[in-house]
Amino acid sequence: MKKLIKEEKNWYVLYSRPNAEKKLAALLKERGITAYCPTRTEIRYWSDRKKKVQVPVLPSMVLVYIKFSERNNVFDIPSAVRFLYWAKEPAMVSTKEVEALKESLDSKKTIDAKTEKIKPGHKIDLSPLGFKDQKGKVKYVSGNQCWVILESIGYVVKVTLAD
Repeated sequence: MKKLIKEEKNWYVLYSRPNAEKKLAALLKERGITAYCPTRTEIRYWSDRKKKVQVPVLPSMVLVYIKFSERNNVFDIPSAVRFLYWAKEPAMVSTKEVEALKESLDSKKTIDAKTEKIKPGHKIDLSPLGFKDQKGKVKYVSGNQCWVILESIGYVVKVTLAD
């Protein structure tokens, strides 16, 4: 028996064409659909200059806040590809996780830990980054940065550690 999904708004993960995440989010907002494309600032270097650019944190993905019955409305925009599914159901992200993602990207906080003590496989507390009561599993450590798996959303994030 298939679970019934309530007719309330939820956050869904929408795949976009490559390098079209920010444009898709802007077009969705123009049409009255709440969309969030998390970005971070990176410095890109060219032979004649360097420039700060906004790079999507979730490549080829945009988070949309819509009712289940309105999901097909996003496909009016050509750069929308499909929704992410998990266990044959559309993958939903909780509002708490979206807010934590926004908080962690807005803050310049670091986790107070020494990298020589952190090894792949260890679990670290991500509360200082805005992920309340959330632990992540360390995948890789390099210098003062480590890549942490967020098991609740199945994604890897880069964390900068304090010296």
